[in-house]
Amino acid sequence: MTTLSKCLLVSILFLRLQVSASAQTSLVVNPVPQEVIDFYPDVLNAQPFLPSNQKNQHIGSALPARTATGPIYLNAYEVDYFTPGWEQRIARDWQFFSVSKALGKILVIDFKQTLEGKNNQLAYRYLANNKTQNDLYEPWSSSKIFAYTAAIAKVRQTLKIGANSIAGEVPIADLITSIHSYAPFGKADGNSNAIATYFVNIAGRDGLTALFHDQWLMLANPAIHFRGAYDNDAFAPQDGFWHRGEQAIEVPAYLKSSDDPGYQAYRCEHCGLTGNKPMTTLAQAEWLKRLASHEREPLTRHPYLESVDLDVLFFGTGHSQTAKPVGGMMQGISLMLHNALATAIAGELPKNPKKVLDEATKGQWRIWQKIGWGPSETRGAGENVVLAHVSLPYYQGGKEFTVVAQTAAQGDGEIYVNYAGMKMQSLLNQSMVELLRYK
Repeated sequence: MTTLSKCLLVSILFLRLQVSASAQTSLVVNPVPQEVIDFYPDVLNAQPFLPSNQKNQHIGSALPARTATGPIYLNAYEVDYFTPGWEQRIARDWQFFSVSKALGKILVIDFKQTLEGKNNQLAYRYLANNKTQNDLYEPWSSSKIFAYTAAIAKVRQTLKIGANSIAGEVPIADLITSIHSYAPFGKADGNSNAIATYFVNIAGRDGLTALFHDQWLMLANPAIHFRGAYDNDAFAPQDGFWHRGEQAIEVPAYLKSSDDPGYQAYRCEHCGLTGNKPMTTLAQAEWLKRLASHEREPLTRHPYLESVDLDVLFFGTGHSQTAKPVGGMMQGISLMLHNALATAIAGELPKNPKKVLDEATKGQWRIWQKIGWGPSETRGAGENVVLAHVSLPYYQGGKEFTVVAQTAAQGDGEIYVNYAGMKMQSLLNQSMVELLRYK
C-alpha cells in the first residue's frame, strides 16, 4: 500500500467516525500510528504537484453559463458588493455540504458566466456546511496573502511602484514564492514568517483591518480584524530600498510590529481565544475570490492593485529562479486539495493524482493555494486551514471556484496538527465529490 493510500484511508476513518471534539483526544495513542506520522511529510508539508502544461499564465478559464432553470448565480452588479449587507443578497446555500461541523468548516464560491447583454460577466454562488460561514477562527499562515496584497496596494498608492520590483537584492516575486513554499526560492531565504511580517509592517494593521470593512470587502462581521504578525523579526531589504529599473525608492515599514499603533498582542484584552487576526471562511474566500477575478471583474478589484501585482502573487512572474517555470501561489505546499480533487474526478482513490488532474483538463489545471497550521496552546488543539483558488479547464465544460476550509483536533502537541490535517483530507474528499457532481 502506498503512503498516499495509507494517508487517505486514515482520513476516510475520520470521515466515517465523525468524531466529536471531546473524543478526538482518545484517537491519539502511544505510540502514534505510522500513517499519522507520515502524513506531515508525505501530504501536509509536501511540495505541490504542478500541471503538465504551464504555458498559460492567466487566472481563470472558459466557464459554463448560468441557466434560467438551474441554481441561481448572481453577478457583481446584481449583488452590489459595495452596499453594506451584500451577504444577504448573494446566491447562497449555507448548508450545501453535508460534512458535519465537528469535522470542520468549508466554504466554496463557485463561478459561472452570464451571457446577458453586451458583456459576458462572472456570476457566483456561495456554498458552505452547517452555516459555518461566519464562525471565527485563527487563520494561521493562510492569511499571508492579505498582508502581501495590502502592502503592495499601499506602495502603489503612495509610491507608484508595485510587485514587479526588487526589495534590496530580492525580487518581490521571490519573496512571495518563498512565503508559499517555506523554502529558499531564488534570492529569498525561505523565512516565510519574517517576509510576511515585513509586508504587514508596510501595510499597517489599521489599513489591513479597514480592507475587510469599509475600505473594500464591506463585511458585516465587526469581529474580523488583522492586528498581529508572524514573527518577532521582519525581513529587511539589504540597502533599504525597492528598485524598479533606474528607480531606487525607500518604502516605509515599521521596524518592529509593536511600533505600529494598530498592533495588538495575540492575547490582547479584546482578542479572545481566536487571537489578533480572527477570520471567517466567508472573509478569507471573498478576499481571494476578488483577487482571482481582478482582471475579469472591475467592480470588485482590490484598491490600487494592478494586474501585474496579481501575476506576481499567483504565478511568481519575474522571479529569479530560472529552473522553476512558475512561483507564487502555484508553489504553495500541501497535497490535500490535489488529492481530494483527483479522487472526486476519478470516483475512487487514484494511484497517480497528478495524472488524473492532467487528463481531465488537458494539463491546464491550476491550484493556487496558501496553507496555514499550528498547535494552539490557547485552544488546546492542532489546527489546519486551506485557502485556495482552483481552475479546471475543460472539466465539465470548465470549473472554477475559491475554497476555504478549517479543521481542529483537540489535544496539546505538534502531532495534533497531523490529526487536523487528516481531518482536512476527509473534509475535502467528501466536499469535492459533492461540489464536482453539482451542476
